[in-house]
Amino acid sequence: MTKKLEDILNLPNVKEAFKEVDKKEKDKKNKEITNGSVAGSNLDPQTKKNLEKSYREFDKVAAALPQVKGLGELSDLELDKLAIEAEESYKNLMDLGMNVDSRYSGRIFEVAGNFLRNAIDAKSGKIDKKLKMIELQLKKQKLDQGNKDGGPVEESDGYVISDRNELMKKLLKKD
Repeated sequence: MTKKLEDILNLPNVKEAFKEVDKKEKDKKNKEITNGSVAGSNLDPQTKKNLEKSYREFDKVAAALPQVKGLGELSDLELDKLAIEAEESYKNLMDLGMNVDSRYSGRIFEVAGNFLRNAIDAKSGKIDKKLKMIELQLKKQKLDQGNKDGGPVEESDGYVISDRNELMKKLLKKD
């Protein structure tokens, strides 16, 4: 709008209003991120609740196991940052695609889809990285248990569980 129309109709400055709205949206997103809520308010409550529960369980597993160093250069924060930026770009391009001529909107929607795919890839990369870390930790724990003298022996409810080879060695020693 021009300045005269704003003055005639007693409307607020459009640019300032947009800046305020953008600032409020960024603050809202930052609060969601710091509170640990699941991104994406377009999910139904049951799905959102299930996702939050699975994220909490996954974080508990990741926190319970010791950290393995040197698994890659990208940290979780960098992947989160990439995912958030890709989601913001997707939303902006979707809004732009709705406001332009239909012959140009197809390409804009295609690029928006690529941004959404990038966000999904960043989040899945983070999850894959954590799963690989857990797998490595489990393998290390298995190797550590296998290197003990006498083999792996577990006691459970008054019973001693041992492997066949250890049992045979004990029987041969008694003879």
